[in-house]
Amino acid sequence: MTEEETKVIEETLSEAVEEVKDLEEVVFDAIEESKVLEETLYNAVTRCLEDKQFATIRTLLADVNYVDIEALLAELEPDAMLRIFRMLSKETAAEVFAEMDSDMQQYIVESITDREVDRIVDELYMDDAVDFLEEMPANVVRRVLRNTDETKRKIINHLLQYPEDSAGSLMTIEFVDLKKEMTAQEALERIRQNGVDKETINTCYVVSPQRMLEGVVSIRTLILSQPETKVEDLMDINVKYIHTLDDQETSAFLFRKYDLLSMPVVDRENRLVGIITVDDMMDVIEQENTEDFHKMAAITPSEEPYLKTGVFTLAKNRVMWLLVLMISATFTGSIIRHFEGALSEVVVLTTYIPMLMGTAGNAGAQSSTMIIRSLALNELDFSNILKVIWKELRVGAVTAGLLAIVNMARIMIFDHVSFGVALAVCLSLFCIVCLAKVVGGMLPILADKIHLDPVLMASPIITTILDALSLLIYFRFATAVLGIA
Repeated sequence: MTEEETKVIEETLSEAVEEVKDLEEVVFDAIEESKVLEETLYNAVTRCLEDKQFATIRTLLADVNYVDIEALLAELEPDAMLRIFRMLSKETAAEVFAEMDSDMQQYIVESITDREVDRIVDELYMDDAVDFLEEMPANVVRRVLRNTDETKRKIINHLLQYPEDSAGSLMTIEFVDLKKEMTAQEALERIRQNGVDKETINTCYVVSPQRMLEGVVSIRTLILSQPETKVEDLMDINVKYIHTLDDQETSAFLFRKYDLLSMPVVDRENRLVGIITVDDMMDVIEQENTEDFHKMAAITPSEEPYLKTGVFTLAKNRVMWLLVLMISATFTGSIIRHFEGALSEVVVLTTYIPMLMGTAGNAGAQSSTMIIRSLALNELDFSNILKVIWKELRVGAVTAGLLAIVNMARIMIFDHVSFGVALAVCLSLFCIVCLAKVVGGMLPILADKIHLDPVLMASPIITTILDALSLLIYFRFATAVLGIA
């Protein structure tokens, strides 16, 4: 073997060794990446924070949805959360900031520089900026507005003047408006020029020179139409809109009813002043549902998450209704004391009181839940009250009949009491269930009629009322059937 051939072989071996090393590095990197993928995002980020691998954190978060980033930050300690927040790009930081709860937002604003505050607020959509400021203390609001450009500051101040739960407080002014004289091509060109920073361009609204709302047209319609077609010929003039001072529940109802993605907001003169988008409406619907659940359980609604609400705050939210219900329940004790003589003569009557009271409460809660939901969906109003009473009476008769038959058989077979006691219990059960169905269906409608929240007539209130009524019915039947004083 010549010296030249030996040299070639050595070079080849050297290249092979280098390729093996490169392959080992690739495999090692793949294993490392696999380990990172196997770990939760939280563990990966916290480990990188400890090792000060900030570039790795940016890489990890680059393709993560901003909602997931917000969830990650919520799990971290405040200092770590702030450090990672500052690593985010300007656009991502604004999206993440809009998703945060008010405590996190306040901590960040109080911890960053005025310039950083300005950058965040500048990137926020107008409605998100207003939502954020509505939850902040006065000193934070002053600082944010002081570091916001004059034009945006005036707009924010104007939007902050609307009542908190009104359509005006939810709307954004970042939308594309069109003129009916435009062609489809001109409309699309306007959308291209002005739509970059708008919250939505899926639906565009047509306004007059005086900004009167004249129609609505979707971008799909514009794209699929001939370029020379006039917007006036494409727009739908039957526009569903809401006024600035209308309640947010009205907005939620219209969004649900008409499956809207956005809805225009007009002032008293029917001038278009903003739009509400479906993402904000989803938050409203969730908030309203949460309030309803709290009221159904006789709890004063709270906007704070459960784990972030203090013990004394939770107690305060619950104790008032518990006091009202406790005082109301004393009527039940008064009824029992009134019929003490009957109970002393036929002691076995006492054993059926829990069953009758429980069945009455359950039957009433079933009806009230159905009616409350129907009222929320605008399927019922006060004009339907007689139909509701008649229907619930029939439903009550069917269910009460079945319950009474089953209960009569159970008492005669297992309890070994007299036929008179069994008859008194079952007749009481029949009447109690019928009454509970009617009361449960009627009270929410009456509450709605006098402008009270129908949810107040949910399970705790219904149960308390029916407890007293069921005892009255039971003891009246018992004294009549058994002939006791």
